[in-house]
Amino acid sequence: MKHFALTLLMIFMLLAACATPPTEEMNSAHEAVARAENNADAVRFAGNILTRARDALTSMQNEADAKRYEAAKNLAAEAIVLADRAIEEGMMGAIRAREEAAALINGLAGPLEETNNALETAGQDASLDLDYTALSSEMDSARRSYDDARRNLQNNNFQDAIAGGHHVRSTLTGINAAITNAALAASRKQ
Repeated sequence: MKHFALTLLMIFMLLAACATPPTEEMNSAHEAVARAENNADAVRFAGNILTRARDALTSMQNEADAKRYEAAKNLAAEAIVLADRAIEEGMMGAIRAREEAAALINGLAGPLEETNNALETAGQDASLDLDYTALSSEMDSARRSYDDARRNLQNNNFQDAIAGGHHVRSTLTGINAAITNAALAASRKQ
């Protein structure tokens, strides 16, 4: 009888342990997801993983509300892992964006100078049918965009720096194409 009572007591203790919500784990999951949501890089570069962490958090709460505490505990652990992963992926995404932006912006100084020199030379050639004023205005715009892109890079606004760098590259390509087309047209006339 004593053995039966001890077994019954252990069963009740086990049921009681399973019948309490995993409060500590759930609080840790909420904190981890909040940290990720407050991390700008995680939000910007790992939004899909952050969404999965939020979904795990919601599922965790639903399981706890339904008194399925073991499932809630597992989902809390999943939310923590995903939130930490979002922060890590966000940091890696920011590093990649910084490197891409720096390479793009730093690679534009030479083409800016070359295009400016080509435009100055073309502007002195009277045989070229070239709207020098319009192209000079585009060149000035490219310089301003380049300066803006450099500022964005310095301010860690990598996506705007990259967009600005692509705009500069496109503008320079257009100016060079106009100069080349004018030179080809002039050579055909001779």
